[in-house]
Amino acid sequence: MQKLRSCFHRSIIIALFLLLLAAAAIAQSVPSELVKGLKWRLIGPFRGGRVVAVTGVPGDSTNFYFGAVNGGIWKTSDSGTVWVPIFDSQPVGSIGAIAVAPSDPKTIYAGTGESDIRSDLSSGNGVYKSTDGGSTWTHIGLEDTRQISRIVVDPQNPNVVYVGALGHAYGPNEQRGVYKSVDGGIHWSKVLEAGSEIGVSDLAVCSGNPQILFAGTWNTHRPPWSTYAPIDGPGGGLYRSQDAGKTWSRLNGSGLPEGDWGRIGVDVALDGKRVYALIQAKKAGLYRSDDGGSTWILENADPRLTSRAWYFNGITIDAQNPDVIYIPNVAGRWREDYLHRSRRARR
Repeated sequence: MQKLRSCFHRSIIIALFLLLLAAAAIAQSVPSELVKGLKWRLIGPFRGGRVVAVTGVPGDSTNFYFGAVNGGIWKTSDSGTVWVPIFDSQPVGSIGAIAVAPSDPKTIYAGTGESDIRSDLSSGNGVYKSTDGGSTWTHIGLEDTRQISRIVVDPQNPNVVYVGALGHAYGPNEQRGVYKSVDGGIHWSKVLEAGSEIGVSDLAVCSGNPQILFAGTWNTHRPPWSTYAPIDGPGGGLYRSQDAGKTWSRLNGSGLPEGDWGRIGVDVALDGKRVYALIQAKKAGLYRSDDGGSTWILENADPRLTSRAWYFNGITIDAQNPDVIYIPNVAGRWREDYLHRSRRARR
């Protein structure tokens, strides 16, 4: 019972952190003196389970959605005072990714099947779409992707959407990779494929220039006899597209770690130049590029950032300030001066 209670508390903390992360990504900057007195508090919903998919609504500080790993999608319209389940009528409950179209807040895409492949994971059956703020949903394909890690929507066109599929957790399958639709999910084309055993761990689009995308690939699976998934394998890497997914180039060298990589988290700033990649490798850590991914430096090798990389390894850049980043792991990390303090310490 104590173990269950501990898991419940940890899951609620992660859910709250991810919700605040989404709020920070869409809210305007607030002077630090106005928030110094704020304290963390639980805003619900009062349920157990893990949460890996959270999003807000651009320009709206009261509406949020989160997807549980086996509890469907929940919505709040009053900043967390009341939560309503809005996905219970669908045949699957595991949610791996959720995204609101920046140009149309009524359009929501949900990818089923969590990508944090624990031993008690649940699988999904593809992608769902709502055009009325989550009141109704339509299944729009990619049934055999099983576990979906990320969905990103073109900031200017709600019908252009990308899906990062990790694929089957227990074996190879051909549906791993990055998919794109230009008609709101009626048709899909695979735009990045690295092999039947290599899925996509993360996906990012530049909100200032949607021609630029980054994707992390991950060679992983969960054998039924093992508690933990393999941390790395051949084929893991970081890819960049500069033509809206038509072509991709794998980024090698130029400051990136050598050898096999594990799970990768990636995000790109508004200008398309600042990019962060959280890389699980022999030389693990937070890598930074200031030229759109052509060259990199190891910005921070603090092991707390990658201590449980196979399970976390997500990263989000503040929409107003590329020096402010959020990294959830066993504990959440957010410091505007964190990178600079660490750099001084290395000197």
